[in-house]
Amino acid sequence: MLMAHPAVLANLIEQYDTLRILHAENGGEAVQQRMQDLAYTLCVSTGTRDVDAALVAARHQLPGARPMDDSVLTI
Repeated sequence: MLMAHPAVLANLIEQYDTLRILHAENGGEAVQQRMQDLAYTLCVSTGTRDVDAALVAARHQLPGARPMDDSVLTI
């Protein structure tokens, strides 16, 4: 599987988190589309099908991530 560059993943995470913090899902059509595009790109970049799983996977691929730390996952 191809892996996205950590800088790209960091940028995608930052953009998605910013829109989520601003409650962009309640915003205009263009903003909602951007959020959907970011979610899709994160999923494709990490080989996942769910944006929450994509965010976890992307964060684990960033420099300094602890690969054995699954504390952000819920069971």
